[in-house]
Amino acid sequence: MRDLLTRQLADYAPRQLALDYPEAGILLPVTNSPGNPEIVLTLRSSNLSTHSGQVAFPGGKRDVGDRSLADTALRESHEEIGLQPEVVEIIAPLSQVMSRHGILVTPYVGLIPDEVRLLANPGEIDSIFKVPIDFFLADQRERTDAITFMNHVYHVPCYRWDRYQIWGLSAVVLVDFLNAVYDAGIDLLEPPAV
Repeated sequence: MRDLLTRQLADYAPRQLALDYPEAGILLPVTNSPGNPEIVLTLRSSNLSTHSGQVAFPGGKRDVGDRSLADTALRESHEEIGLQPEVVEIIAPLSQVMSRHGILVTPYVGLIPDEVRLLANPGEIDSIFKVPIDFFLADQRERTDAITFMNHVYHVPCYRWDRYQIWGLSAVVLVDFLNAVYDAGIDLLEPPAV
């Protein structure tokens, strides 16, 4: 898995948004599985003030003491799901995205051990789950949401895995990953063919 990620992301030029907004770093954790690697996602607590009850990647707002947004992603991942920073191999950033709450989010692809122990922080996370990458590559979306942002309409897939709906910002980050690493060809600017 490491070879594929490093090879595909070596020449990838993530989109950087030249915007002056509060920043956040999130981690897209990929298991280092020789068979079918998985992506780790979370269900945020319904008690949170933003994105409550939604599926998200671990991460959060940058603290003053964070040296970089990658450090933010690692710190927040440790706080939210108990992922020890020293077991994460940061491979590369993905394109920045803007949350609907006006936060500039930088995602980082991180390789993690296949059987790493994760523990949800009950104050922030209701549950942690893994989805095989093959599921997303089959593009078994439940629906497509038309989302308007900065005078553009984006056609964002919504995936259902068990009881979880993966949509919105998380789906945009996921599609960027699938396109960059697997050449998935998921076009957010055009509605999918029926």
